[in-house]
Amino acid sequence: MTIQFQQHSIKPEKILCVGRNFVDHINELGNAVADQMVLFIKPGSAIGTTLRAQQQEPLHFEAELSFLVQEGQYVAVAVGLDLTKRRLQNQLKQQQLPWERAKAFAGSALFTDLVPLPQDLDQLKFELHINDQLVQSGQPALMIHSLAAILTEVKHALPLANNDIIMTGTPAGVGQINTGSPFTLSLWHQQQLLTQSSWIAQ
Repeated sequence: MTIQFQQHSIKPEKILCVGRNFVDHINELGNAVADQMVLFIKPGSAIGTTLRAQQQEPLHFEAELSFLVQEGQYVAVAVGLDLTKRRLQNQLKQQQLPWERAKAFAGSALFTDLVPLPQDLDQLKFELHINDQLVQSGQPALMIHSLAAILTEVKHALPLANNDIIMTGTPAGVGQINTGSPFTLSLWHQQQLLTQSSWIAQ
């Protein structure tokens, strides 16, 4: 599937995701702060356009600041939804097994349109509203790993291709998706709205 950038369709090869990057989210799931950056991959084929509430089990939402990478650098930004089979993920973690099955399924990543980077990335702020209620809000200053550190670590740890997406982690407020609920993702730079997309959970 594709994601839109300046009226062009971008087809990422893969999505590189950072886990446990907000302390309040770590605490709400009862996880430990990791000794090193937590990374996992979704294939580009995981990108969807429909927000599903169920896929074999109820799905959970996680809003994340997301970046398009070209020539090893951030070139555009969006907000993404990382969808998770939380029950399956917990089962796999308890067995010390990889948990891509809970994260990398078809339709497990949705994005607003990408927009060019503003000058000061620290002034970015993203929000998720469900049923017109703010449920998640995050900004780079609240991240354990900075945006620069994430890019450096990803390039060191994993092969990056042009048009890959990096998702930088989710703040507190994650929860189960309910059928019929309206979701709106918004990206702000200071007081300016940069991009926004809405879905109705099906």
